[in-house]
Amino acid sequence: MGEVLALVEARLRTALGEPDARAAVTFLGTDRIEVLRFVDGDLVRYATLGMSAQPMADPTAVLADPVKGPRAELVLTVRAGSADTDKVLRPLAVLAAAPQVEGVVVAPGASLDVGEPLWPGAPFSSVLVAESGGLVEDLELDGPLDPVRFLPLLPMTPNEAAWKRVHGAQALEERWLGRGTDLRDPLRRSVELD
Repeated sequence: MGEVLALVEARLRTALGEPDARAAVTFLGTDRIEVLRFVDGDLVRYATLGMSAQPMADPTAVLADPVKGPRAELVLTVRAGSADTDKVLRPLAVLAAAPQVEGVVVAPGASLDVGEPLWPGAPFSSVLVAESGGLVEDLELDGPLDPVRFLPLLPMTPNEAAWKRVHGAQALEERWLGRGTDLRDPLRRSVELD
């Protein structure tokens, strides 16, 4: 477990630079989850560290495989300065602990909801999980371990989350793209959904 996390942290540092802050959260019955903060000009990136220590298990499986199964970490990027986004550390840790706590498999296209604003004044309480391989390249591990995927999180307003449930993740992403939505704006309004 420690070896996997050391490799994950090295990959994050290679892709994003040196973290300027880190926080750790431990939930009862789970492994420790850290959230690292990376500042890149006017962007702030938050990345989880600890979610990939164990593979995510199929919630319908009788026994969880301790070796095989998807592994991931979460990455959120927002513009700095207009909101207190550092308060997202605990909600991000909650999302990263969900596979251990709730037995869910976090994959692209999924919606994750924390039930409260992601940070004070945020118009978002949920995120859309996007495809990996962009900002931070997937980390291949020695077999039989699955690679670690670094999944970007795209904050969704309640209206966007409801629309996504009906129309799907791809339709919402196309709507954002078609309307030129700045998904890094921590105070943005919902995209037009008519």
